Amino acid sequence: MKLKTLGAPLALAVLAGCTTAAPDGGFSSVAASARERIGAEPRLARDDAAAGELARQVEATLAQPLGMDDAVKVAVLANPGLQASYWKVGIARADLAQAGRLPNPVLAYKHLSNAGDLAIERTFTMNLVQLLTLPLASRLEARRFEQVKLEVAREIEQHARDTRLAWVDAVAAGQAQDYARQVDAAAEASAELAGRMAKTGNMSQLDLSREQLYHLETQAALARAGKQAVAAREKLTRLLGLWGKDAQYSLPGHLPELPASPAQLRDIERIAIEQRLDVQAAKLDAQATAANLGLTKTTRFVNVLDLGYVNETTTGAPSARGYELTLELPLFDWGGARVARAEGVYMQAVQRVAQAAVTARSEARESYLDYRSAYDLAAHYRDRIIPLRKRISKEVLLRYNGMLMSTQELLADSREQAGAVSGYIEALKEFWTAHAQLEAALGVRLGAQHGRHQDQERKEHKEHAE
Repeated sequence: MKLKTLGAPLALAVLAGCTTAAPDGGFSSVAASARERIGAEPRLARDDAAAGELARQVEATLAQPLGMDDAVKVAVLANPGLQASYWKVGIARADLAQAGRLPNPVLAYKHLSNAGDLAIERTFTMNLVQLLTLPLASRLEARRFEQVKLEVAREIEQHARDTRLAWVDAVAAGQAQDYARQVDAAAEASAELAGRMAKTGNMSQLDLSREQLYHLETQAALARAGKQAVAAREKLTRLLGLWGKDAQYSLPGHLPELPASPAQLRDIERIAIEQRLDVQAAKLDAQATAANLGLTKTTRFVNVLDLGYVNETTTGAPSARGYELTLELPLFDWGGARVARAEGVYMQAVQRVAQAAVTARSEARESYLDYRSAYDLAAHYRDRIIPLRKRISKEVLLRYNGMLMSTQELLADSREQAGAVSGYIEALKEFWTAHAQLEAALGVRLGAQHGRHQDQERKEHKEHAE
């Protein structure tokens, strides 16, 4: 079989067959994209040495109280589930390299003997259709490789979001538990004081029972807060992928304070459409399906076409040479059903792109409104409720010291102050949860996007002034 009879397709196939898998399996581009989107760079534990280096980085990060960004860094390095996902990229890269390989030829040898006569037949066969469609199959596998990279990047982004949310829950639960412990200690002291006052006749049994009941309720609240703190921390530990001594990490004692101002974002729907990986993955899937439809139409009639070289030798006769062509005749299956199915799959993919865009736009709007509402609520607690509550408590204490208010009024004010502080902790938790949700809905780091927006505003202001 002469190579020139196959023309350009074989030449392209030969070049494609030289494709090799990248040393890192193509994961470096995924890691670089993740670093920009989540602020931490995933690394693949390819061998024991790499795994040991990652373990040392995790240990160094855990030496200090674990911040939100540090938690994401640990998760993308140490979580075994994410490490398993990282290998999908290398597997897809190997499939891409395999798709560019020339099909192996088939060598057949037939040895026949009859009454002293010997016949030997040698056949060298190659799948011609697979050879001709090799460049197209390589392009399809290249698109699939890009899809896998997007899927892995999406998994990393979602895991980072879940880690941030779990960190907020864990820190808020710990902060609430600490405050519940302080409230319980104050309630215990109040109940003890009320008991002494009741013995001296300075407090009624009704007021004493109220103080004792309040102390019992604070004990129940403390137990509930402890349970929530344990559950929130264990959830975070699972997302971090830690166990043993590494699971004894420490967390900050309280949530970060509110930023000076909320992020003012324009065109949040456009940002989501451009940046979200699920939208990009849906578009790539539609493109791959369209390309696959082209391949289906190419091979709808010719499904099996084998071209082979035959060399037959018979005793007492000259060698016979020729070629063998095997073709599947489309007598019953003309390929129409396969084409119709491919077209249906493509239209499904198109509608999935549209649905992904609708979902992205809606989630961007919802998340941004939730973020702004959460900020306003937390700022309301911080700037108005808590200062006013402190001022009232100060006035109550002054009047109590001046014997202008009773002990019962002082204790009631203490309970009201505890409720205000607990409300602020919850509002702060809701804000940072909404912050993480908005980053996930937009597909960008909120701080970086906020900074770019402020730069744009300054530029527009300067141009207007000029």
